[in-house]
Amino acid sequence: MFFALDGFLFAGWVVRIPAIKQQTGASASTLGLALLGVSAGAVITMMLTGRLCRRFGSHPVAVVCGVLLPLSIALPARTHSALSLGLVLLVFGAAYGGMNVAMNSAAVDLVAALRRPVMPSFHAAFSLGGMIGAGLGGLVAGGLSPSAHLLGLTGIGLLVTAFTGPVLLRYPSLKPAPATADGAEAAHRPSGRARRVVLLFGVIALCTAYGEGALADWGALHLEQDLHARPGVAAAGYSLFALAMTAGRLTGTALLERLGQTRTLVAGGGTAAAGMLLGSLAPTTWLALLGFAVTGLGLANIFPVAVGRAGELAGPGGVAAASTLGYGGMLLGPPAIGFLADWFSLPVALTTVALLALAAAALGYGARNAASHE
Repeated sequence: MFFALDGFLFAGWVVRIPAIKQQTGASASTLGLALLGVSAGAVITMMLTGRLCRRFGSHPVAVVCGVLLPLSIALPARTHSALSLGLVLLVFGAAYGGMNVAMNSAAVDLVAALRRPVMPSFHAAFSLGGMIGAGLGGLVAGGLSPSAHLLGLTGIGLLVTAFTGPVLLRYPSLKPAPATADGAEAAHRPSGRARRVVLLFGVIALCTAYGEGALADWGALHLEQDLHARPGVAAAGYSLFALAMTAGRLTGTALLERLGQTRTLVAGGGTAAAGMLLGSLAPTTWLALLGFAVTGLGLANIFPVAVGRAGELAGPGGVAAASTLGYGGMLLGPPAIGFLADWFSLPVALTTVALLALAAAALGYGARNAASHE
């Protein structure tokens, strides 16, 4: 429920960005600067949240973020300038980043307790929540103001947290670490080798999140501009990608149990690379849509596996490090594609998604000795 809530609230905010832009009177460039507040708040908070999870446990931190995130989503609709929007988005981004680290840390603990690779299922819930949030936002956008819509999301989010939070608090997964004489935490510190492997899995997460960010921002434009698709068909491109990714994550546990971590990473990266080459270079709209769907299936389980493995190796700090790198990839993708599209063309720029998917596959194969099970 917390994963689904995270995706639901974030998608609800995203679909109201055009209305918020009009409300604040921001230009495209100033809006872009204001939106960096989400990223800055998330990246800053992610590493701090890792330390809070080690100190207080991931469940209490997740519940606190489950209160802060719904409260913060109501703030953007109260702003009337790009500057004030950027400042409140720092708060929203901080809550969003904290929620991501806390819930992933809790999920890592549950994966260890179940002794089954169920991490993709949690991320499938995030994807489903995002699809529901975007769909609901599209339905109410014409009839509700951004203020009323986002305030409604606040109420829904607080109700979900009130319902699910007590369950997490009843079964704490991590206890506060005892303090040493000098007040420092006596928590287990990962070895240098473990930290290097966490970094490796963080880079794998970055490579796949780059593709998600690129397709979210540039997929529809490619279909409409380069392949002359109708606007409705072009808009369906990312929806098809997201649907395929959700389906891939729902089957991710079975795939991991059957193939193991290394083969899942390699097969996923290779599949995504082939799909994106088709999606970016296909001469027709329908072949490009097929490529987007194949890309979604390929990328689906790489990020959950990378974050989960980092958490196994280094606890909440590992989750925080891998999530921060992965989020950085999602931020890097859209502007990188934009610059490359100016220099070359948009189809050529989108092939970088395939290159980084292949890089994720190669790094996944290189990390095979770090896996505790295959």
